[in-house]
Amino acid sequence: MTVFAAGAVLWRVIDGKTMVLVIHRTVHRDVSLPKGKVDPGETLPETAVREIAEETGLAVTLGIPLGTTNYTMPNGREKVVHYWAAEATDEAVKASTFLPNGEVAALEWLPVKKAMAALTYERDAEIVERFRMLAAEGVTRTFAIIALRHAKATPPFQFVGPDADRPITERGRNEARSIVPSITAFGPEKIISSTARRCRQTVEPLAKALRLPVKATELISQDAFEAGDSAIRDVVGKRVRKRITTVLCSHGPVLPEIVREIALATGTAPAATVSRAGDLPVAGFSVLHLSVDRPGSGIIAIETHVPHV
Repeated sequence: MTVFAAGAVLWRVIDGKTMVLVIHRTVHRDVSLPKGKVDPGETLPETAVREIAEETGLAVTLGIPLGTTNYTMPNGREKVVHYWAAEATDEAVKASTFLPNGEVAALEWLPVKKAMAALTYERDAEIVERFRMLAAEGVTRTFAIIALRHAKATPPFQFVGPDADRPITERGRNEARSIVPSITAFGPEKIISSTARRCRQTVEPLAKALRLPVKATELISQDAFEAGDSAIRDVVGKRVRKRITTVLCSHGPVLPEIVREIALATGTAPAATVSRAGDLPVAGFSVLHLSVDRPGSGIIAIETHVPHV
């Protein structure tokens, strides 16, 4: 049975130089990247943030996905580790309560190439090399637009009244709760929803967890889209200009257009992965990572997540 784990390349800029965090593990007596196994019921992004906090004392949000490593453990089981880049802010570093313990003996910030040389395992160095390539392009500082489809709603044939008033079902409520930890891992600072009841209900648990207000707008609603009255380009353009991680909760027919407008606004070349990012199941979401410093350099990475219920 495959063991899944998640972690990150933690980075910060010190005196103008990009540094990466490596951990010196106590029992294993090796140098590696912070990571850990998925707990039952957890999602990979949730695991990454939790493990980083436990091993380093640093509270972070996830940036660009850096891929996976795959290897066989001494017990013969296969292990797959998913990695992201994650910036350690000055505030997070100051707030860290790390002390050497039975799992991690020490933390060490190193220049990127020195970190690659210090790591015990080649597979970890390959992950850092992917980060180095992004750093060389100047696109390590990122924000995201999270395109979210509303959770399972009452079918139209079972509902009497305007389509925009259809509520989410019990399954939908479970889905809405289940996606909160995954989305929270990316650190959203704004939540924008279609005015449709099913969208507003979907983001309620997320808004409560993050203590953020929900801005409801007709401009990304299905009714406006089908009537030709939507203003998706305006909404997306503003989000790209603001450069803060934002959740856009909308509908199946509208989300491909939202993704298309994100691609257009950032100069992204057409690609199958971009078009697929808008094709989401209920309560599914795609995280489109964009550069803070070079927002016109295109979508840096896309990852799609589905609810675990």
